[in-house]
Amino acid sequence: MLIDLNADLGEGFGIWRLGDDEALLGLVTSANIACGFHAGDPLTIRRTCTAAVDRGVAIGAQVSYRDLAGFGRREMDVDPEELCAEVLYQLSAVDGIARAMGGRVSYVKPHGALYNRICRDPEQAEAVVAAVADHDEGLPLLSLPSSVVHEIAAREGLTTVTEAFADRAYTPSGALVSRRSPDAVLHDPVEVAARAVRMATTGTVTAIDGSEITLNARSICVHGDTPGAVLLARAVRDGLIAAGVTLKAFT
Repeated sequence: MLIDLNADLGEGFGIWRLGDDEALLGLVTSANIACGFHAGDPLTIRRTCTAAVDRGVAIGAQVSYRDLAGFGRREMDVDPEELCAEVLYQLSAVDGIARAMGGRVSYVKPHGALYNRICRDPEQAEAVVAAVADHDEGLPLLSLPSSVVHEIAAREGLTTVTEAFADRAYTPSGALVSRRSPDAVLHDPVEVAARAVRMATTGTVTAIDGSEITLNARSICVHGDTPGAVLLARAVRDGLIAAGVTLKAFT
């Protein structure tokens, strides 16, 4: 069993720091690095890319809507051509910095509202796929198993990788519970680790209504901005290894 463990990193901005990137880079196999539109700035991107390269962690571009004030978690209606250009801009910036630091962007993961939007909106999904294809047709795109973007990407010759979230609650349809719900984010390391092990070994998870849903994910995410993220990531990593799972970046 091979599983990639990823986390959202580089989400500081200016003097503000969010999460413990250094500690998380010692635990994960892939780093979703903020591209400056929901979080991150040039110096933060440079430092995070450098640290990821030093630790042999795969670098992903975490593209988003242009929404610093809302941390990229607000729904936005962006013209598809504009969205394609903005995703391409973010991806190119992080990949350029990563290459200067001795690495490269090896996958793309949309963030927040954009991530959820391309699960259900073909037009927005097509814009993101077009941006990735314009930059590098060989880059995989990370998304939920139920996302419509998988079919669109396949049509355009792009690879997609399925992802599950150890620290998020699921609806019966396989979508993520809205963050407006008090039960959307899980904080207990024991519970989160147990869910991750089950996701990896059985491909299933219990939805918020008690029903069982199938995930079949190649990568598991722990959010870097969640309080106690390092404890959660360490518990997930230890739990997966104890269950006989090999942690390896999907790239």
